[in-house]
Amino acid sequence: MADHPTASTVSTRTLSLGAQRIAVRESAGQGPAILLVHGNSSSSRVWQQTLEGELGRKYRIVAVDLPGHGQSSDAGEAERAATYSIPGYADAIRQVVEQLSLHKAVVVGWSLGGHAALEASAHLPQAAGFMIFGTPPLPFPLPAELDGAFLKLGLGFEKDWNEEQAREYVADFLVPGTHGPAFLMEDAVRTDGHARASLGASIGGVGYRDEPGIVAALTRPLAILHGAQEQIVGLPYLQAMAPSMPTLWRGEVQVVDNAGHALQWEQRAAFELLLDAFVQDCQR
Repeated sequence: MADHPTASTVSTRTLSLGAQRIAVRESAGQGPAILLVHGNSSSSRVWQQTLEGELGRKYRIVAVDLPGHGQSSDAGEAERAATYSIPGYADAIRQVVEQLSLHKAVVVGWSLGGHAALEASAHLPQAAGFMIFGTPPLPFPLPAELDGAFLKLGLGFEKDWNEEQAREYVADFLVPGTHGPAFLMEDAVRTDGHARASLGASIGGVGYRDEPGIVAALTRPLAILHGAQEQIVGLPYLQAMAPSMPTLWRGEVQVVDNAGHALQWEQRAAFELLLDAFVQDCQR
């Protein structure tokens, strides 16, 4: 495990998870722990504002680069099928929790990261709570129709992208007509294309747990956020499922105005207010 302090209040380190090298960023705070898990073809950089800001000074916040993303290593050919799947990413989360003693953390998952967090929840019995957004809990095996879970699927399972396709994919993260930071494109281009293709091929296969069943049986608090201008996930799908979630925080989906899929970046202040309140409630 190697530590690399940066000029900011955020340090980076590399963990060894078997054959994988997993990069993490960690804030300077000493309060209760929060683990942040990014989405498909993204990286821990999407959480950088929060890591460097007031919450990063208040809480111990750790953001992970999933295998094949960011500064983490790509899976070898023999490991791709197992690594680049929701159960595979969930196992990476579990191992990061073990290595960094994040057993009582609030686990926050965005998009793919939310699915991985739900999958990992059974293996994180001490986790204080879970927050997801951009993540419609999916039934497995997948039915022919998903009743509006996704407004579009885009290019998330395509192995090879050209620059125009990468730009199109990233544009769907944001409120229509707005532009995000350059690193969103950089992270999308950097991601191992096999991670997308293998994820798509694995959906609903061995090891996948029924996500509506997970959230219905969850005993820890679960917060669900949603950007009001979200282009990928359907709000009515989430709202229809809400009554079946006994631990849903505040009893409903928390809608963030003027935000799309990447609400943690687009509306950082609103996101952090919700995260701070949720973490405090999870400590009670």
